[in-house]
Amino acid sequence: MNTDIPKQPLTKKYHLVSIFWLVLIIILLFLSTIITGVDWTELFTNLNQFADLIVKMSNPDWSYFNIITGPLLETIQMAILGTTIGTIFAIPFSVLAARNTVKNPYIRGVVRFFLNLIRTIPDLLLAALFVAVVGIGPTSGVYTLAIFSFGMVSKLFYESIESIDERPIEALRSTGATKMQIIGAAVLPQVFKNFVGYFLYAFEINVRASTVLGYLGAGGIGVYLQRSLSSFMYNQTSVIIITIFIAVIIIDGISNAFQERLR
Repeated sequence: MNTDIPKQPLTKKYHLVSIFWLVLIIILLFLSTIITGVDWTELFTNLNQFADLIVKMSNPDWSYFNIITGPLLETIQMAILGTTIGTIFAIPFSVLAARNTVKNPYIRGVVRFFLNLIRTIPDLLLAALFVAVVGIGPTSGVYTLAIFSFGMVSKLFYESIESIDERPIEALRSTGATKMQIIGAAVLPQVFKNFVGYFLYAFEINVRASTVLGYLGAGGIGVYLQRSLSSFMYNQTSVIIITIFIAVIIIDGISNAFQERLR
């Protein structure tokens, strides 16, 4: 009986590969810091300013809450509309982009190129464009969130479709079922729960994103956040931040509870 312990190669014995990647990452971070001119000491030298800002925001003006209730509801409505519209358009595109539903590589390539192109456009740039086209207000925010949701959700959708069980699809194909029948009976039922989860995930992101979009005039509570900051009314800013924080927690809790029911 051979009781010799197998010898490990030097790379594994001394973790040379891991050390190499760690050193490489540190070098890249160091070079990136030099190239971008980032001064990490500024964060610590300016902590007094941060503390001063916290002190100014420590006395919220709760009378301002009645003013921002309407804009907060508008922000949530923008997120609902934008997410819903984007998701509706994402479903057919995700089917066309999945390998197991569309076998033609050219069609898939064109669809995926289009989806990649949409995802490369920042949401702030979209908001600026729509504000210039349709004007200041929630309409531009809804359009922005719809396109943003479409690009993000479509990728999640077609990746989910590609991970389904292929056997129901093959069974329906053997019976001569049409493409639409296969999608309706074998594809969508398998991914329905995932689709709902991705929709809720996109909705949570859009609630936060719509707050930032208000800085560009895309409606919602972000407009009031920008006004309070620009006028140095930090007691009003703290009310807005606390309200947004509570709203996001509530939405996240409802979303998690709904997804638990689907499991």
